[in-house]
Amino acid sequence: MSNPFNNDAQPVALTVSQLNRQARSLLETHFDFVWVEGEVSNFAAPSSGHWYFSLKDGNAQVRCAMFRGRNQRVRFTPQNGDHIRLRCRVSLYEGRGEFQLIVEHMEQAGAGALQAAFDQLKAKLLAEGLFDAARKKPLPDSISHLGVVTSPTGAAIHDILTVLKRRCPAIEVTIFPVAVQGEGAAAQIAAAIDTANRLQRDGRIDLDALIVGRGGGSLEDLWAFNEEIVARAIAASELPVVAAVGHEVDFSIADLVADQRAPTPSAAAEMLSPDQREQQQQLNKLELDLTRLMRRKLADARTRLDHLRARLKHPGALLREQSQRLDDLEQRLIRAQLNLLAHRKSELALLESRLQAGSPLPRLRQQRQDLHSLEQRLNAGIQSRLNTQKQRLAHLAQMLGSLSPLNTLARGYAIVTDSAGGVVSDASHVNPGDQLTTRLAKGRLRVTVEQVLDDTGQPLPR
Repeated sequence: MSNPFNNDAQPVALTVSQLNRQARSLLETHFDFVWVEGEVSNFAAPSSGHWYFSLKDGNAQVRCAMFRGRNQRVRFTPQNGDHIRLRCRVSLYEGRGEFQLIVEHMEQAGAGALQAAFDQLKAKLLAEGLFDAARKKPLPDSISHLGVVTSPTGAAIHDILTVLKRRCPAIEVTIFPVAVQGEGAAAQIAAAIDTANRLQRDGRIDLDALIVGRGGGSLEDLWAFNEEIVARAIAASELPVVAAVGHEVDFSIADLVADQRAPTPSAAAEMLSPDQREQQQQLNKLELDLTRLMRRKLADARTRLDHLRARLKHPGALLREQSQRLDDLEQRLIRAQLNLLAHRKSELALLESRLQAGSPLPRLRQQRQDLHSLEQRLNAGIQSRLNTQKQRLAHLAQMLGSLSPLNTLARGYAIVTDSAGGVVSDASHVNPGDQLTTRLAKGRLRVTVEQVLDDTGQPLPR
């Protein structure tokens, strides 16, 4: 039996890597860019910034990769279940041998792609509060200088200028020319809004408000006014902004962020300008109302004047009446004064009688007599007391004189004191040679002790 595997001309075997590389090359060279439509599943967005997901329909699925440099241009982030269209290259991931699509462009399937981007940005700005009524600025009551951010050659600026010329040609208009569709239009619009505000802050222009808008068009044509950069420029504007994008049925992100939305550029111009004819009609009405009011005031004044004229009397009659009344008042005054004087005299007489009855003169005379009697008794008592005290003083002086040492000295006695002034009453306290002073009834003696004797005349032992 022969061995089927025993063949001298065996084919060259490929490695797995070589096989995957050749398969990848065949796929990428034989397929041009293709458009593929399907539903997103297994979506993943790692920290690298790349997107990985599967695209499927009812019968099959394929792996897809969209690298960061490409997915940054997509206006929305796909979610599982989204129906999308991809512009991609057919390839193979060599590491796992997986068939995959390398995505270059992504949009939502059908007309919903731009709408989805619109809804996504709308939800984002709504969450940030850019649509809140509290942050919107009121429009000024009167406009003298208006800024317009739009195409200088479009229908919008023509409509705005036509309306302003008809309604209020005195309003000054400054145009900030921009492209309103196509590549770079959104950046130009945002820059123009910033420029208007900067010129206003620098005092180089004096604007009252801005109109930002354009004429009608498709959703793609109006898309510059749905860009985030335009929305944030309007939100940051210090000048009040009226958005006027497209026709009445068109609604943009700029309309939602602006301080006021106008359905058309013409409506924006009407919104910010007074109508001369309406003002003239209003002035005519005010003039008519004022004329009617003045006529009614004059009629009322005339009626009142006639009424006052009927009530007005001749000055002579008024003087006679006043003179008679004056005479009557004079008589009444004289009578009142006489009655008051008589009453006061009666009261005075009564007070005098009561004063006489309560006069202090009799009591004062009695008090003077009592005072004189007491004065005599006091003098007699003082004199008697003085005599008694004099007698007692003389007796005490006599007794003092009898006890005085001067009287003793007068009888021949003496008082002896030592050098310290102390009285010497004991001979034993004195030594021979001591200096003593002897006081006599008249005069003093300075003596020196020669000898000290006792009461018997004998010398005291030492």
